[in-house]
Amino acid sequence: MSRDQQRLQDYLAHIIEATQRIHHYTEDIDEVGFLDNELVQDAVIRNIEVIGEASNNIDKCYQDFAKLHPELPLVFAYEMRNAVAHGYFKVDLEIVWKTIKNDLPELEQQTKDILQKLADQSSTAFKS
Repeated sequence: MSRDQQRLQDYLAHIIEATQRIHHYTEDIDEVGFLDNELVQDAVIRNIEVIGEASNNIDKCYQDFAKLHPELPLVFAYEMRNAVAHGYFKVDLEIVWKTIKNDLPELEQQTKDILQKLADQSSTAFKS
Protein backbone atom coordinates (compact mmCIF):
# COMPACT_ATOMS: atom_id res chain seq x y z
CA MET A 1 0.00 0.00 0.00
CA SER A 2 1.34 3.40 -0.92
CA ARG A 3 1.97 6.05 1.69
CA ASP A 4 -0.75 8.17 0.03
CA GLN A 5 -3.26 5.33 0.29
CA GLN A 6 -2.36 4.80 3.95
CA ARG A 7 -2.84 8.49 4.72
CA LEU A 8 -6.29 8.45 3.09
CA GLN A 9 -7.24 5.45 5.20
CA ASP A 10 -5.96 7.27 8.29
CA TYR A 11 -8.22 10.24 7.57
CA LEU A 12 -11.20 7.94 7.14
CA ALA A 13 -10.31 6.18 10.39
CA HIS A 14 -10.15 9.56 12.15
CA ILE A 15 -13.71 10.29 11.01
CA ILE A 16 -14.89 6.92 12.32
CA GLU A 17 -13.11 7.32 15.65
CA ALA A 18 -14.51 10.82 16.15
CA THR A 19 -18.08 9.69 15.40
CA GLN A 20 -17.67 6.79 17.82
CA ARG A 21 -16.38 9.10 20.54
CA ILE A 22 -19.32 11.43 20.04
CA HIS A 23 -21.69 8.47 20.29
CA HIS A 24 -19.95 7.33 23.49
CA TYR A 25 -20.22 10.81 25.04
CA THR A 26 -23.91 11.19 24.20
CA GLU A 27 -25.39 7.69 24.29
CA ASP A 28 -26.74 7.98 27.83
CA ILE A 29 -28.13 11.52 27.66
CA ASP A 30 -31.01 13.20 25.91
CA GLU A 31 -31.04 16.62 24.28
CA VAL A 32 -31.76 18.41 27.57
CA GLY A 33 -28.86 16.60 29.21
CA PHE A 34 -26.60 17.58 26.33
CA LEU A 35 -27.68 21.22 26.48
CA ASP A 36 -26.97 21.27 30.23
CA ASN A 37 -23.55 19.59 30.09
CA GLU A 38 -20.74 21.87 28.95
CA LEU A 39 -18.14 19.12 29.32
CA VAL A 40 -19.97 16.87 26.86
CA GLN A 41 -20.61 19.83 24.54
CA ASP A 42 -16.89 20.63 24.47
CA ALA A 43 -15.97 16.99 23.83
CA VAL A 44 -18.49 16.72 21.00
CA ILE A 45 -17.39 19.99 19.42
CA ARG A 46 -13.75 18.88 19.54
CA ASN A 47 -14.61 15.70 17.67
CA ILE A 48 -16.72 17.58 15.12
CA GLU A 49 -13.55 19.59 14.50
CA VAL A 50 -11.62 16.35 13.94
CA ILE A 51 -14.26 15.13 11.48
CA GLY A 52 -14.13 18.45 9.64
CA GLU A 53 -10.34 18.56 9.43
CA ALA A 54 -10.12 14.98 8.18
CA SER A 55 -12.89 15.69 5.67
CA ASN A 56 -11.12 18.79 4.40
CA ASN A 57 -7.85 16.88 4.03
CA ILE A 58 -9.62 14.21 1.99
CA ASP A 59 -11.42 16.80 -0.15
CA LYS A 60 -8.25 18.79 -0.86
CA CYS A 61 -5.58 16.06 -1.06
CA TYR A 62 -7.62 13.21 -2.55
CA GLN A 63 -9.88 15.00 -5.00
CA ASP A 64 -10.40 11.97 -7.25
CA PHE A 65 -11.47 9.91 -4.24
CA ALA A 66 -13.80 12.69 -3.08
CA LYS A 67 -15.42 12.83 -6.52
CA LEU A 68 -15.93 9.06 -6.46
CA HIS A 69 -17.69 9.33 -3.09
CA PRO A 70 -20.17 12.19 -3.23
CA GLU A 71 -22.17 10.44 -0.50
CA LEU A 72 -19.53 11.61 1.98
CA PRO A 73 -20.44 15.16 3.06
CA LEU A 74 -16.83 16.33 3.08
CA VAL A 75 -17.44 20.01 2.35
CA PHE A 76 -20.40 20.19 4.73
CA ALA A 77 -18.36 18.54 7.50
CA TYR A 78 -15.61 21.11 7.07
CA GLU A 79 -18.12 23.96 7.05
CA MET A 80 -19.65 22.65 10.28
CA ARG A 81 -16.16 22.39 11.75
CA ASN A 82 -15.59 26.05 10.92
CA ALA A 83 -18.93 27.03 12.45
CA VAL A 84 -18.21 25.29 15.77
CA ALA A 85 -14.51 26.18 15.85
CA HIS A 86 -15.07 29.87 15.22
CA GLY A 87 -18.47 30.25 16.84
CA TYR A 88 -16.87 30.18 20.29
CA PHE A 89 -19.75 30.60 22.73
CA LYS A 90 -22.38 31.21 20.05
CA VAL A 91 -22.60 27.66 18.69
CA ASP A 92 -26.19 26.53 18.09
CA LEU A 93 -26.15 23.44 20.28
CA GLU A 94 -29.58 22.31 19.10
CA ILE A 95 -28.17 21.99 15.58
CA VAL A 96 -25.19 20.11 17.00
CA TRP A 97 -27.57 17.73 18.78
CA LYS A 98 -29.60 17.14 15.61
CA THR A 99 -26.37 16.45 13.74
CA ILE A 100 -25.34 13.91 16.38
CA LYS A 101 -28.63 12.06 16.15
CA ASN A 102 -29.53 12.46 12.47
CA ASP A 103 -26.28 12.66 10.51
CA LEU A 104 -23.37 11.11 12.36
CA PRO A 105 -24.63 7.50 12.45
CA GLU A 106 -24.96 7.51 8.65
CA LEU A 107 -21.59 9.22 8.21
CA GLU A 108 -19.96 6.61 10.42
CA GLN A 109 -21.50 3.71 8.49
CA GLN A 110 -20.67 5.19 5.07
CA THR A 111 -17.10 5.80 6.15
CA LYS A 112 -16.74 2.28 7.58
CA ASP A 113 -18.06 0.78 4.34
CA ILE A 114 -15.64 2.81 2.21
CA LEU A 115 -12.70 2.06 4.49
CA GLN A 116 -13.49 -1.66 4.33
CA LYS A 117 -13.59 -1.55 0.53
CA LEU A 118 -10.21 0.19 0.47
CA ALA A 119 -8.78 -2.39 2.85
CA ASP A 120 -10.16 -5.21 0.70
CA GLN A 121 -8.66 -3.63 -2.43
CA SER A 122 -5.29 -3.25 -0.71
CA SER A 123 -5.41 -6.84 0.46
CA THR A 124 -6.27 -8.08 -3.04
CA ALA A 125 -3.54 -5.94 -4.61
CA PHE A 126 -1.01 -7.25 -2.10
CA LYS A 127 -1.85 -10.88 -2.96
CA SER A 128 -1.47 -10.30 -6.70
